[in-house]
Amino acid sequence: MAALTLRAEAGADIREAADWYEGERPGLGRAFTRAVRALLATVARSPERFPRAYGGAHEDVRRALLRRFPSAVYFLVEPDGVVVLACGHFRRDPQVWQSRR
Repeated sequence: MAALTLRAEAGADIREAADWYEGERPGLGRAFTRAVRALLATVARSPERFPRAYGGAHEDVRRALLRRFPSAVYFLVEPDGVVVLACGHFRRDPQVWQSRR
């Protein structure tokens, strides 16, 4: 299992989304957080199984999709482990996570 580092910006992304979902329906924010945690555990176990997010200068960034929520986790696989850059809605501007490399 690879060590997993969650950058502060990615943690803020997750909290912001969880707060929004919780405002939509009580308990949904907690469900979102649980889904993200489960996905991060899968990423830590086998990060290479997830596809690269985009080509070009960011070809090393990978993307893991949440099943229940229209969101993705963007991360790098580095020698020391996995670094989570962002968590965001599919429709979010990709420049947000691309600038976090």
